[in-house]
Amino acid sequence: MLSVGFKTDRGMKREINEDSVFVLPDRQLFIVADGVGGRSSGEVASSLAVESIAGFAVDSPVEDVPAGRELREYFMSAFRKANSRIYAMARPGGGHPGMATTCVLAYVRGSYAYVVNVGDSRAYLVRDGVARQVTEDHSAVREMVRTGLISEEEARRRPDRNVITRALGGEEDIAPDFFSFELFPGDTLILCTDGLYSEVSEAQMAELCGRYKTMHRLTRQLVSEANRRGGSDNITVCCVRIV
Repeated sequence: MLSVGFKTDRGMKREINEDSVFVLPDRQLFIVADGVGGRSSGEVASSLAVESIAGFAVDSPVEDVPAGRELREYFMSAFRKANSRIYAMARPGGGHPGMATTCVLAYVRGSYAYVVNVGDSRAYLVRDGVARQVTEDHSAVREMVRTGLISEEEARRRPDRNVITRALGGEEDIAPDFFSFELFPGDTLILCTDGLYSEVSEAQMAELCGRYKTMHRLTRQLVSEANRRGGSDNITVCCVRIV
């Protein structure tokens, strides 16, 4: 059984909200996206991403797909379809040149979670009072951290830390990352855009997870904390607890 909460917020500094969130609780599928591309275009890209992937899951029911390689290819196909739609509109003459979006998805089946991501929207797993990032950011700064060129602390201070290297709509083809892992009662999945984790640390996420029992209250408090600490970007959070 799952307990779910989600919230999206403009933040304290941005004029519009270019994030999107889509929840299909009956299919245990949850999607968060963060659009880029300027006024209105980012919002269009993120909305297209979540709606396209959710529509794919409804038209070709995800629950009918066997676990393993077939399920991975299923989600690769869903992301490729969304990418094609956004890429067509992002090209010159398509109506929204230059737009793109990050996207992170979580699907829960039985005691396993399946996570797919492109860009720097993240999935965290909170277990036993500790929050751990599941996804890997597709950004130049994160690549420098992975290869040892800069430290984690240096990465947090760099002004280009949010420049992404992969996004839906950015190129004609896309290569999402795919993760799967076992879940246990009490675990919490947090899907979020960078507006949350740039303001709220993993330790603070874990502390709030332990304090709030309902996911509706937890998502509200996570967004409130991000805004209290500056709210420099749009903030979107989806929390899923295994109960």
